[in-house]
Amino acid sequence: MAERKYVVFKLDEEEYGIDIMRVKEVTELVEVTKVPNTPHFVEGIINLRGEITPIINLKKRFSKPEETANIAHRVLVLNLEDKLVGFMVDDASQVITMDDNQIQETPAIITGDDKKYIEGIGKLEERMVIILDLLQVLDETEKKELLDM
Repeated sequence: MAERKYVVFKLDEEEYGIDIMRVKEVTELVEVTKVPNTPHFVEGIINLRGEITPIINLKKRFSKPEETANIAHRVLVLNLEDKLVGFMVDDASQVITMDDNQIQETPAIITGDDKKYIEGIGKLEERMVIILDLLQVLDETEKKELLDM
C-alpha cells in the first residue's frame, strides 16, 4: 500500500490537495502586476526571485465568488514545462499523508473537463479532500498562453 503526501489548500471552506512532488514551493502572494489581454482567470504576474511568474486565480478558474488578491493569499508554485506558474489559493498550511485506500475514485457525477483534473477524493477521518492535478486545470491553448508570457 503506497503512501503519498499532499499539500492541502483551501478555496473558501473547501479543502483540496495536490501531490507534494508537483509543488515547487508555497509562498505568500506579493504585489501582482496586471497584464492586459490575458485569460480572465490570470490574476497577473509576480517577480519570484527574478523570474516572471504568471498567477492563476483558482477561484476565477473554478467560477467561484471572487475576492481581491491580497497578502493573506498563498501561492502554490508549480513547474509547467520548465516555467514557473503560481496558483493563488486562500490558504495552504498543511501537508497530509494518505494511503491509496484512503483515496476514492472521482465520483461518476463529475463529468466533462472537471474529470480530467480531479484525481479522486481523499477521506481523512471526518474530512474530505478533493485531490487535484492543477496542471490539468488548464487546456492546451491556456498552457501555451501562459508559456508565452
